[in-house]
Amino acid sequence: MSKIRQPAVAGMFYPAEPETLRRTVERYLAEAKALPDRPKAIIVPHAGYVYSGAVAASAYKTVENIADQVRRVVLLGPAHRVPFRGLALSSADFFATPLGEVPLDKAAESDLADLPQVKVFDDAHALEHSLEVQLPFLQEVLGSFTLVPLVVGDTTDEAVAEVLERLWDGPETLIVISSDLSHYHDYETARRLDEATCKAIEHLQPEAIRPHDACGRLPVNGLLLAARRHGLKATTVDLRNSGDTAGPHDQVVGYGAWIFA
Repeated sequence: MSKIRQPAVAGMFYPAEPETLRRTVERYLAEAKALPDRPKAIIVPHAGYVYSGAVAASAYKTVENIADQVRRVVLLGPAHRVPFRGLALSSADFFATPLGEVPLDKAAESDLADLPQVKVFDDAHALEHSLEVQLPFLQEVLGSFTLVPLVVGDTTDEAVAEVLERLWDGPETLIVISSDLSHYHDYETARRLDEATCKAIEHLQPEAIRPHDACGRLPVNGLLLAARRHGLKATTVDLRNSGDTAGPHDQVVGYGAWIFA
């Protein structure tokens, strides 16, 4: 019998009703600017859709350009609920959303089996939203694909980069990094901090991103190391915060979207 990781934040971070969710994602994608880029990797935010959905869509819009070739998505996001060391795979066979079930690439587990920083740890996935909120966008843009979901705990940039290298593959694999930026500063302070983080990402400089600059700093930095080695260029497609989208200006959360090609 198949093991399914059920949605944990449907109805909170995004709509739980399938048609409402589909229309919501379609609207965000339709409103996003079309660019000609064909990304190997993207960085996208993971807040509730009302706050960061439009920012995420700006990167997913470019994934439409490669939808015909992508067969697998390697998805990394930070742990918010359960503290642990290393990177956590899931023992599930499928991850479910209101739009359906996404099969996991179980072969990836054996590909990573000799890496000490990787383990199967379902507790890290059970309530984690950073990966889940990306799935409806991926389902809408790609249709059919397999998933390698990795929650990133206490580890190093290099350890994350090593995992990405193992899974890098060719154009049939898309890498998605889930990360928000600064948290709970006033609007102008957040803009200043997030612009500095944006420049660090554009210049592939993980050493310039501090722990509180991005909640997904470790997966972001791992990607920057790998992107540097593969000669990719980072392009910013959106940079805003919750004060720009759906919140007040006294305590905001930063969101950005980047493509790597």
